[in-house]
Amino acid sequence: MSDSGLDIRLIVAVCIATHKERQQPHGQQHLVNIVHELTERSVGLKVLTGQGAAIDTTTASGKLVFGIFAALAEFERELISERTIAGLASARARGRKGGRPYKMTPAKVRLAMASMGQPGTKVGELCAELGVTRQTLYRHVSPTGELREDGRKLLWPAATPDGKQS
Repeated sequence: MSDSGLDIRLIVAVCIATHKERQQPHGQQHLVNIVHELTERSVGLKVLTGQGAAIDTTTASGKLVFGIFAALAEFERELISERTIAGLASARARGRKGGRPYKMTPAKVRLAMASMGQPGTKVGELCAELGVTRQTLYRHVSPTGELREDGRKLLWPAATPDGKQS
């Protein structure tokens, strides 16, 4: 209230613009978070143009419309998550597994074991020949040519920790 008894309120104009929202995977959730933060600060959001021109969070109906949009965005996220999990399970059932293929193959491990046991082996040249880094080579094979845990996993993937085949 001012000295004259009039109620003077500060009007804050907020403009949030998005470009091609359908190409932004978390665009709707991000907008929901922003509006929630603005609401906590007692700031409303009024969309002036575009497809969302019916949104005005300063009114009850605008809050309802925005709440529906927020619920749909959350539903869409959950649906995408469920489909992704189902797709990965389906691929696993067909014998496919995701991820980057290993650089080190069983044949490369055997060759590295034989070469690392030789006294004249140059590790840098061996790595270049195998197409792996020094770190990858040493993770699979010791400097003396002995097999390490990652090498055992690669050569005998079904082996149990005690070394027996399952």
